[in-house]
Amino acid sequence: MNASIYDEIQNFYQKLIDAWNKRDAQGMAEHFTEQGVQIGFDGSKLIGQEEILSHLTPIFEDHPTAPFVTKVKDIRLLGNDAAILQAIAGMIPPGKTDIEPAVNAHQTLVAVRKDHEWRIELFQNTPAQFHGRPELVEEMTEELRQFLNN
Repeated sequence: MNASIYDEIQNFYQKLIDAWNKRDAQGMAEHFTEQGVQIGFDGSKLIGQEEILSHLTPIFEDHPTAPFVTKVKDIRLLGNDAAILQAIAGMIPPGKTDIEPAVNAHQTLVAVRKDHEWRIELFQNTPAQFHGRPELVEEMTEELRQFLNN
């Protein structure tokens, strides 16, 4: 894989995560294409920058959202102008210092390059509860804890 494209995708994903962690609704929404889709942890589906912005703005204004701790697990190119990134994510609840395993998630990002800029076509944040397999929840949590101070 072309290392520079890999780095571009990873940096692009990190900008999205940074926008969440800064509670920046505009910063998150502007990363999406005009018809980009965001599927949230609760299953909510938002389409396009305006809808994403109008959904996230009151969340960030009215709720103490937890920051993400993430680890990119895989990036796969789909040609030169599209890629899929898969990551795992944990969250540190406000006032806490450790990851809350109950909200661990798998994150999938489908990015496309248009006019020399990467944009999101799909970002999905799926709960990773591994029902009936608590050892997998703990394994993921331990893997994410390695990134707590990064």
